[in-house]
Amino acid sequence: MGAGAAAGGRRPNIVAILADDQGWGDLSLNGNTNLSTPNIDSLGRDGVIFSHFYVCAVCAPTRAEFLTGRYHARSGVRGVTTGAERMNLDEVTIADTFKAAGYATGAFGKWHNGSQHPYHPNARGFDEFYGFTSGHWAHYFDTEMDQNGSLVRGKGYIIDDLTNHAMDFMAKNKDRPFFCYVPYNTPHSPMQVPDSFYKRFANLDPKMRARADQKEDLAMTRAALAMCENIDWNVGRILKRLDQLGLADNTIVLYFSDNGPNSWRWNGGMKGRKGSVDEGGLRSPLVMRWPGVIRRESRVTQIAGAIDLLPTLTDLAGVPLRSKKPLDGKSLKPLLTGEAKNWPDRMLFSLQGKRISVRTQQYRLDPEGQLFDITRDPGQERNIAAEQPEVAARLKKAVAEWAKEVLPNVGPDDRPFPVGYARTTLLPARDGVASGGIQRSAKPPNSSFFTNWTSKDDRISWDIEVGQAGRYRAELYYTCRREDVGAEVELSFQGAQTRAKISVAHDPPLIGAAEDRVERGESYTKDFKPLPLGTIELKKARGKLELRAVEIPGKQVADVRYVVLTRI
Repeated sequence: MGAGAAAGGRRPNIVAILADDQGWGDLSLNGNTNLSTPNIDSLGRDGVIFSHFYVCAVCAPTRAEFLTGRYHARSGVRGVTTGAERMNLDEVTIADTFKAAGYATGAFGKWHNGSQHPYHPNARGFDEFYGFTSGHWAHYFDTEMDQNGSLVRGKGYIIDDLTNHAMDFMAKNKDRPFFCYVPYNTPHSPMQVPDSFYKRFANLDPKMRARADQKEDLAMTRAALAMCENIDWNVGRILKRLDQLGLADNTIVLYFSDNGPNSWRWNGGMKGRKGSVDEGGLRSPLVMRWPGVIRRESRVTQIAGAIDLLPTLTDLAGVPLRSKKPLDGKSLKPLLTGEAKNWPDRMLFSLQGKRISVRTQQYRLDPEGQLFDITRDPGQERNIAAEQPEVAARLKKAVAEWAKEVLPNVGPDDRPFPVGYARTTLLPARDGVASGGIQRSAKPPNSSFFTNWTSKDDRISWDIEVGQAGRYRAELYYTCRREDVGAEVELSFQGAQTRAKISVAHDPPLIGAAEDRVERGESYTKDFKPLPLGTIELKKARGKLELRAVEIPGKQVADVRYVVLTRI
């Protein structure tokens, strides 16, 4: 069987599974005896293991590099929240590319590259989307989800639920090639996992620990390992479903993670974790299977990165590239099929904030200019810059040139939040700006809500750009205590306004603490209820959409999760 088509000439299906905050060391495949991940391990046994595969230091940048084949800075991604996670609209995604070749495309999980159309996954090449678009989510059981732009209620534990939807998509499209992207959102915090997976880790004394200079939180380790075993179980469900559908032999399945581990735990003795541009923050597992094309039990020792996946998958599938912009990644197909000869050395650059490191096959130069021979010193314990001044100088020069090229793309973010490019636009509290005494429910904006709205001088605003003028139905997703009922609120934009009174109490409890295995830093959530605000005429313009209180008979107005605008 040749790459590009199976028997009968049909192009291969693609199933790309991405974990969230899972370290290289969080798999039994890589020697961790604290847990067992037989299904993910099987992908390496039946296909290929990449020894040195690199992603970004945090979530959204890795996703952008996978989706575009380009360093995240080039695509406008400069952070993980409040709009900084968005890819520029002139980027062509991997889903755009496969869709143009006749594939059904679906994404099921954490998107994290833009919420409002045309940043929403349904506008970035995906026919179907089920999941959430934020950087993290507040609750993992029976939680609120986005299904093709509409809010729905999920069923059961979030990873199981996402897997169910991915498998349904595969079954529905079994008679045509499909591209199925499954970006899971664990073991990212909050640390929630079903009892059936947690019970064997509840009192675990891990035999394999973080290295001596890293302070391990055993509660985090236990929860993370349980979450990783749940992921593995769900990967096994996907593989079994492919077998049942008769699609396994003509489906490329790959599994990787988006950054290093989110706590200090065993990670092969590497330096750094999530957020770091050292080996421990950037090295990710990558296993890939395509029976008959990718050699069984093979190993790629050459360095590779998330930027390589788009050109590799399109090359394997025989799908033409669509992007008019130059890719940073390269096809790894020759390494997968055994055809590579004299594979050249290369440099992989990593950027977090303005901190840059660069990796070659042998060395890593860190942001401080320290040079490490990773082949002999994988833990980065011995700086050899003074011993290898020519290597250090060459890599420093390369970093300076790369920084000059890409850093101008990730300066201050002035992009507004688009409204009206789809019939319904959700504006979450994450993307809003509060003034006066209003506070966020937690410091991390993702999945937060606004609270402590007590004064008529307080404001909540969104910097929006209306793409289609017209009348819009406005709703406010709120909670309000019984003693505070009666406040009147106004929503305004460019001289137009609409008002409504909060006449019904809605004061549900916070959700999440009961399921947490570890104390969280993120916001809890509540069951917010929509309040009709009436209709408002929106001009095709950029400006401030503002929410204020006109009357406050009680001590406070309401807590606010979303403003939702629906074009009439």
